[in-house]
Amino acid sequence: MRAIRDKLDLTQEQFAGRFGFSVNTLRHWEQGRRQPEGPTRAYLLVIDRALEAVQNALRIG
Repeated sequence: MRAIRDKLDLTQEQFAGRFGFSVNTLRHWEQGRRQPEGPTRAYLLVIDRALEAVQNALRIG
């Protein structure tokens, strides 16, 4: 999780706001208290591997 955020050079607040997560949830993931599951896990993989597609979809939506 943190590797994706670091790769994009975003703070927790920036990442959460840009992609629709709560900062608290993001912190729990990064601290290992929780793990993203199901569709959220898939969304994070798409953010990591196809960022431009995610950004385009967020602009349209």
